[in-house]
Amino acid sequence: MASFFTTVYSWFAFVPRMTFKNVIEIALIALLVYEMLLWIKNTRAWTLLRGILFIFAFFLFATILQLDTILWLLEKFSFIAVTALLIIFQPELRKALEQLGSQNVFGRLFQTETEMARAEFTAKTISELVRACFEMSRVKTGALIVIEKGTPLGEIERTGIEVDGVVTSQLLINIFEHNTPLHDGAVLIRGNRVAAATCYLPLSENMDISKALGTRHRAAVGVSETTDSVTLVVSEETGSVSVAQGGQLRRIKDPDALTTLLKQEMVKEEENSARFGIVWKMRKKNEGKAAE
Repeated sequence: MASFFTTVYSWFAFVPRMTFKNVIEIALIALLVYEMLLWIKNTRAWTLLRGILFIFAFFLFATILQLDTILWLLEKFSFIAVTALLIIFQPELRKALEQLGSQNVFGRLFQTETEMARAEFTAKTISELVRACFEMSRVKTGALIVIEKGTPLGEIERTGIEVDGVVTSQLLINIFEHNTPLHDGAVLIRGNRVAAATCYLPLSENMDISKALGTRHRAAVGVSETTDSVTLVVSEETGSVSVAQGGQLRRIKDPDALTTLLKQEMVKEEENSARFGIVWKMRKKNEGKAAE
């Protein structure tokens, strides 16, 4: 028992000697480990990691029983294990590096007032998007709308045709109308403007996505896995409206639910909440007068 307490004491004996630098290092390492585990859990790497843990447990079992031949084989295999892991985890590693490299950390610090005004996502834009989605839902017109947030989507924009028009429900409905030149592909929304149409999106490799969902929904999930964008999907088969974000797809029941979601995700509470409320009330008041 004395040896146990001695061991425990040695674990905590370094605490009084810790400096501020040590605390920062521990916090950074803990954050990195947490993010890595979270990344592994949310990708196919979790299944692969379980296989690696099984091999490690087998190695431990062979060590305890002193199975020399198996230990020799595992030792030889370990020389190529690192290269094998890089090949096996290549899609997940690439996706993680894409997410890291696409973060726009300093871009907003150097925006001009004109650029910031163009980048604002206002209540009117939300209203137009909601109206367009549910009008297309009513007549079962398929649509795919990607809303840019912090991660720049210039690479996706270059795959489409430049539009650079103010977001209106009429414009969006016209773009996705059947047999029109721009209806195939996704529309990219940047701020209050339609940046491009007929854009190509990366398809998700998540095998958990329902087989009942088509390419449009898989593309929406795919772009949400590598960026922080919000993607709106209208099903051509059922007319249902869904939102893809963070690699997850959720069904939206009614216009109010979509309005609330877009308000929470796209409007900065600290800077735009007051302006959002004023603009929204004025718009509702004008609509009420028009109805009278």
